[in-house]
Amino acid sequence: MSDQSFLSWPFFDEAHRNYAQRLDEWATRALAEVDHGDTDALCRALVGALGDAGWLEATASEDGILDVRTLCLSREILARHGGLADFSFAMQGLGTGAISLFGTEAQKAEWLPKTRKGEAISAFALTEPQSGSDVANSTMTAVLEGDEYVLNGEKTWISNGGIADVYTVFARTGEGPGAKGLSAFIVPPDAPGLDVTERLETIAPHPLARLKFTDCRIPKTALIGVSGAGFKIAMSVLDVFRSTVAAAALGFARRALDEALTRVSERKIGGTSLFEMQMVQGHIAEMAMDIDAAALLIYRAAWAKDSGAPRITREAAMAKLFATDQAQKVIDKAVQLFGGDGVKSGETVELLYREIRALRIYEGASDVQKIIIARQTMTQFQEE
Repeated sequence: MSDQSFLSWPFFDEAHRNYAQRLDEWATRALAEVDHGDTDALCRALVGALGDAGWLEATASEDGILDVRTLCLSREILARHGGLADFSFAMQGLGTGAISLFGTEAQKAEWLPKTRKGEAISAFALTEPQSGSDVANSTMTAVLEGDEYVLNGEKTWISNGGIADVYTVFARTGEGPGAKGLSAFIVPPDAPGLDVTERLETIAPHPLARLKFTDCRIPKTALIGVSGAGFKIAMSVLDVFRSTVAAAALGFARRALDEALTRVSERKIGGTSLFEMQMVQGHIAEMAMDIDAAALLIYRAAWAKDSGAPRITREAAMAKLFATDQAQKVIDKAVQLFGGDGVKSGETVELLYREIRALRIYEGASDVQKIIIARQTMTQFQEE
């Protein structure tokens, strides 16, 4: 059993504590054995199971208010039980975040009930081959012709690409240079001119794809918010969900510590357990400390957002940077404590080692988070 004492922290209320307990109990039963042979099929099954059990209700909201602490708790718990379960939950929220926060009543009515029930899989199509984390330099275009927008360009590293039932796509509409000229759109997978040109394989299997838009026509009503507000929309969505990436890393780290504790208490060297070695105790102490420090940053950011902070850019960046980097270290220590078994394919710590690496890249790489933190800190200093 992972440490649950953090739930008594003042960041949470009784509803959060009850939610965490119920989700952990469900995940223990439902995620004990899953078939990883077909990643696409497993993700579809997981979205369906999460929807049937009601856990996807937290991923969308008609009133534009998302409880970030609940989202973070969900990702932490699901990640501790299984990486693809966390992925499936997270993408339902990220993919429809723009609709929840900025969509019209008609857009919300069409898509949010489906994604929350697990009847439709969502995707967030922001990254381009040449722009990466530099969203302002996106080159994909959307030109208004009559009552339709015509989309041309490419998106890559799109989670749920190839299996999604709805894409939130960002393209340049040209109201101004850089960030001022982007807009957000809802695009169905069967839109003429949209093609999945490549399925991307990674060290931890997830459904990822490169998308190409060639004179892809969508109705004018597919625009989310107002034309030219795409950068604001994207950053607002990431402001909510960046903390949850950190929470997923925390879940992976907690699982690694649990596995390590079991290992060092059971493994014998010279007739005594590994844990009796002072060097091993040092590793365990560092792992526990890094986990608690990450949790404090994560739930501070989530609490601040839920308490009404208009933006938590700095707090979320700190949480993501620290939690993902430290989780990598925690998991690496767990692999080391397992010795040769730690790099054996299929071992839990080996799976965690592959799962964690991507979290230091997507939704803003660690180096980008440092730039964000530095700029936010300087801005705050200059305003004081």
